[in-house]
Amino acid sequence: MASVQSEAARARLVQAPGAVPADRVNARVMALAGAPGHIELGLARMRAAMAELEIAPRQPWPVITVAGTNGKGSTVAYLESLYRQAGYRVAAYTSPHLWRFVERLRIDGTVLTEGQWLAALEEVAQDAGHIPLTYFELATLAALLLVRAAAPELLILEVGMGGRLDAVNAVHPDLSIITTVDMDHQQWLGDSREAIGREKAGILRRGVPLLYGDADDPCTSVLTAARASGAPIYLLGRELVVDPVAGVLHMGGECWHLPEPLWGGREQWDNLALATAATRLLRERLPAAAVEPGADWRCPPRLPGRCQRLRPWGSDGPTLLLDVAHNPQAVRQLASVLRRHPGARVYALFNLLADKDLDACLAPLAGLVQHWFPVALPESARTRPWPDLLAALDTRGLTWTAVEGGDCSASLEAACAGLGAGDLVLCFGSFQVLAQLPEELLSGEAPGGTAACQPG
Repeated sequence: MASVQSEAARARLVQAPGAVPADRVNARVMALAGAPGHIELGLARMRAAMAELEIAPRQPWPVITVAGTNGKGSTVAYLESLYRQAGYRVAAYTSPHLWRFVERLRIDGTVLTEGQWLAALEEVAQDAGHIPLTYFELATLAALLLVRAAAPELLILEVGMGGRLDAVNAVHPDLSIITTVDMDHQQWLGDSREAIGREKAGILRRGVPLLYGDADDPCTSVLTAARASGAPIYLLGRELVVDPVAGVLHMGGECWHLPEPLWGGREQWDNLALATAATRLLRERLPAAAVEPGADWRCPPRLPGRCQRLRPWGSDGPTLLLDVAHNPQAVRQLASVLRRHPGARVYALFNLLADKDLDACLAPLAGLVQHWFPVALPESARTRPWPDLLAALDTRGLTWTAVEGGDCSASLEAACAGLGAGDLVLCFGSFQVLAQLPEELLSGEAPGGTAACQPG
């Protein structure tokens, strides 16, 4: 049973105090720009700094900008893998990071060194230090300098928040993707889905194609913005039709085979379809061979902490399910994953930042999780007060245990102790929850390793 797990297994599950090396890059960004919790949207500072650093809004290589409430990470991972296995040198900029700041940029599947990041940050500080940049703006500028030095054949940019006023929107895209629009970050983006859709549609450019993934309920504000901007729109369920059973995408009278997504579920087929459609729309500039029927990934996508299943307690112990679902739409999708395990007991470790809709995130899981283990997060301006988290569990009448004040290691041990094969320990919510697990456990490789790839 899980309760007799080995000491070695326990040791692998949580970062030991003092065992995590200091993140020099994150510390330097905070010293220059302040904490990441300080959010100040707008493009004026970004554009001024890009001019000082001679970073062109129109990059010498194609740019794909990916926005959306959920699905950005997996869509970027699919894009990166599809192009890398076609033999292209790809730069992918994402956020936030799980363990180390350098995770935010991959060149040809590999993170850069701390030294390279620190040098780029010093260049920004020297040439644009008079501009009061935010954490994300400074990170994005340093990343663009590193991309310029690497000279990739394709740049993929993931929007940090919203779209219209996000730092990456200072770069002109050659293709725009909006995965989904739902409720999140209302404090900054607006208190309705239509308002949030308008913000995300701010990445559109005249004549630049848009791939949009809300097949069942497309956001009117996105469709309106596409028409107003003259952006050709390819809507999932209309111009793009995915057949998960056959594993194909129908687009423009043609049929394209799809490899298996990272995990089952319609949302992942949708995200994979958006990435595949992107390779079709950009094929004049970046010819990429279509995936052969039944073909496996030659360059497997990697996305730690997204619907990730691990067996750290062996075959007799429960499965550890990890997901950074932290808004209502993402949690509803997570609930659909749990429903595929009828009869399984589910114990959940979680926490959410203060600006997240806690009740709307608890509701979809209330009847699926039998016991809750709240996990403490590092103190910051966005940390939810601990009494408020516990009160929300009580209000819903949920069974919970706060082990040693929310210690992640002790909570994991307590959760797995009562479970066995066929059961699930779910760890979800804020990125800061999963960051308390060691990188080697989630990535399956040594830190800084290169994703294996066999280009075609």
